Amino acid sequence: MDFAGAFSSDNLRFIFEGFYVTLKVAFLSIVFSFVLGSIVGVIRYMKVPALSQALGLIVELLRNLPLLLLIFMARFALPDVGIQLGPMYAAIVALTLFEGAMIAEIVRSGLNSIDKGQIEAARSSGLGYMRTLWHIVLPQGLRRMVPPLVSQFISLLKDTSLAVIIALPELMNQSKIVIGQNLNYTIPVLLLAAVLYFTVNYALSLVARRLEAKIV
Repeated sequence: MDFAGAFSSDNLRFIFEGFYVTLKVAFLSIVFSFVLGSIVGVIRYMKVPALSQALGLIVELLRNLPLLLLIFMARFALPDVGIQLGPMYAAIVALTLFEGAMIAEIVRSGLNSIDKGQIEAARSSGLGYMRTLWHIVLPQGLRRMVPPLVSQFISLLKDTSLAVIIALPELMNQSKIVIGQNLNYTIPVLLLAAVLYFTVNYALSLVARRLEAKIV
């Protein structure tokens, strides 16, 4: 093991540049997948004729495909239909679609878990369907969605490492390159990568606990 060589200023700068890319891809994918998943989840909960069934099929398809396959398709198959994406955008598209499908099911399940009696009471008191959804169903459903949503976001952050296969210059890709200089760097570099992943994911879990406590 060579900690001094592995953690030279150049190597650290190179690794942290990759960590920045990891955070950037994860952040954008979280935002896009949350928006996409929430919209799809609400539409499926509302059981919009035809549209809900079509979205349900798409969600099940995406959920049952390997994320690695989606990353390959976004990077190498889309150019065949005239859509050229660089490694970063290919990773974001694949992660957004895959995680969006997961989040859609979390949202739908969270909304379906609300007691039907409350919905009936709200409707009988004069609230319309959309107002009942907005004021009664969504606030309570959100409480129950927080833990699984954060778990999904943590999984998404870790899944960015799969983009190493398309040479995205993220944390694991940069770590691999540094290790390639000298195999004595393997343990120090991998330990650093583990610490960086753990720090961000643990911070996310702490934020989730606080958010959940405030919502309750």
